[in-house]
Amino acid sequence: MTTHAETFRALHHAPRPLVLPNAWDHASAAVLAAAGFAAIGTTSLGVAAAAGKPDATGDTAAETLALARRLAGLPCPVSVDIEGGFAQTPEGVAEIAAELAALGVAGVNIEDGRPAGTLADLAERCETIAAVKSRAPRLFVNARTDTYWLGAGGLEVTIARLRAFAEAGADGVFVPGVAADDDVRALVDAGDLPLNVLFLPGRHTVDGLAALGVRRISTGSLLLRAALHAVTETARAVAAGGQMPTGLPSYADVQALAAAGADSPLDQS
Repeated sequence: MTTHAETFRALHHAPRPLVLPNAWDHASAAVLAAAGFAAIGTTSLGVAAAAGKPDATGDTAAETLALARRLAGLPCPVSVDIEGGFAQTPEGVAEIAAELAALGVAGVNIEDGRPAGTLADLAERCETIAAVKSRAPRLFVNARTDTYWLGAGGLEVTIARLRAFAEAGADGVFVPGVAADDDVRALVDAGDLPLNVLFLPGRHTVDGLAALGVRRISTGSLLLRAALHAVTETARAVAAGGQMPTGLPSYADVQALAAAGADSPLDQS
């Protein structure tokens, strides 16, 4: 039987890029799985916002692990955003990654951005990636650099970090915030690992990124922000006595989502 981890890895080498929508709770992940998406990721902003906490401060380890336990039973691979790793040492990050792999999680995102707007030490990040792969070798490690996101380095710095991540054992690399076609193409050409790009509305299309060689396209916090907008607009429509949007899921539909993943298989990694 093919495991979720094997399926997830193969999706990065399919004819079309993997479009990875990012969920923030069980319902959002389950509805995306029911819609037929091949894999689901989590968004750290969404998990933090749902808990009433700020993003990217390393303060949502408990919430992230609890969500991973609920999502591991979904019928598709799940990748979990663990921010900087939720631990102070490479060994601590590796322990968390091993716990996620044992739950059946197929992959993790590990970022190098820090709350102060700086980049983590490159050698430490590489040591962390190597430690994770040592403890959880089947886990797909998507190594993220925030050079573009934070304005902390240009193309050459980004390429150097991506190559170092690859040498440390990463399975894929992620550069959120890169927009220009020439930069995306250069990042694809700079290494052999699948490149993950954050979808930027108005700047990207799936076909355009596919033509550049991108292998994975994430939505990040886009779906959460769209959902929050829909909440506000629907409430305003109720207050104004206006017409409701069509196609809303029913009470029974949402109840059915709760059953998805209720029986979580362990060790599907």
